[in-house]
Amino acid sequence: MKASCHCGAVVLDVTLTDGLDSAGRCDCSFCRRRAAPAVTAPKTGVRIIQGADALTTYQWGTKTARHHFCKICGIYMYHNRRSDPEEIGVNMGTLDGVNPADHEPIPWTDGVNHPSDRTD
Repeated sequence: MKASCHCGAVVLDVTLTDGLDSAGRCDCSFCRRRAAPAVTAPKTGVRIIQGADALTTYQWGTKTARHHFCKICGIYMYHNRRSDPEEIGVNMGTLDGVNPADHEPIPWTDGVNHPSDRTD
C-alpha cells in the first residue's frame, strides 16, 4: 500500500501484517492526544519512497518507541513500537484510499498500564 502525509512530502510503501484488520488505538498519554488509529507492519514492511529528509522523530519516556512525523505538515506517519520492536504502527489515515471512519469501531489498547512502565 502507499501512504503519504498531507502535503505529499513524505511517501511510504507499506506492507501490512494483517491488513486493515490490525487497526487499533492506544490510550497512553501520547497516543490518546494523537488519536490516530494505527495498523501493523513488520519492521521490514515500511519503506520510505520519498521525503526521508522531511521526517522528524519524537521520543519520550523509555525512548523505545520512535514516532515519525512530516516536519512540513505535521502529520504522524508511523512509529516503531515499544510493545514489539519488530513491528511498526502506521497511521491508518495516511494510507491511500483508506478512511478510518469506515472501519469503526476501532479497538483501544491499554497503553496507560504498559508493562514497560512498571517499576515493580
